[in-house]
Amino acid sequence: MSKQSAIERNESTEQKIKEAARKVFTEKGFAATRTRDIAEASGYNLALINYYFRSKENLFNIIMLESLQLFVGSIIPILNDRDTTLQQKVEVLVAHYIDMMIANPNIPFFVMNAVNTNPQEFLSKMTGDNALDKTYLEEQWQELIRKKKALAFNPMHLFINMIGMTVFPFVAAPMIKARNKISNDIYVQMMQERKQLIPMWVKSMFETI
Repeated sequence: MSKQSAIERNESTEQKIKEAARKVFTEKGFAATRTRDIAEASGYNLALINYYFRSKENLFNIIMLESLQLFVGSIIPILNDRDTTLQQKVEVLVAHYIDMMIANPNIPFFVMNAVNTNPQEFLSKMTGDNALDKTYLEEQWQELIRKKKALAFNPMHLFINMIGMTVFPFVAAPMIKARNKISNDIYVQMMQERKQLIPMWVKSMFETI
């Protein structure tokens, strides 16, 4: 086996273990998950999991950081883009989250589970480069408030509304699909439609201030 093939095999093994671990952590929570559970879900033995990740705690932290990067860290460049308007940022942000969650449907469940399991640990990783309160979007929001002489309120409300309209349909997907007898393909199509709908709804918020 070539060196390149060995590297690709190692990366594939690590990824499969992490995907299995994320699913188990999401279903059981950190405390109730055993390394043996991850081994059974991934199809790899305990020795191999310990070889790659050393401990359950280390594996969980790696997955948490990767999930944070997908869920929060990846949007910082969007919010800091000085060449886009507020409305354009909303459009890009919504499309980014919808595409990300279609590709990684377990991410919002894992993040919520991690927050509930150990909120302090989660918050400690939300500082620094992942901070949302020092982005260019906030400057743009304050400028909008000044121009329109409107009642000032924290731009976090805008972010929360966008996240709620974007993320909740994925969190509630099993219930919505079962209750309304919607196939997964149709539901994904509906989520794609929200790329146009959510920015329209958010724009109406801009126009009322």
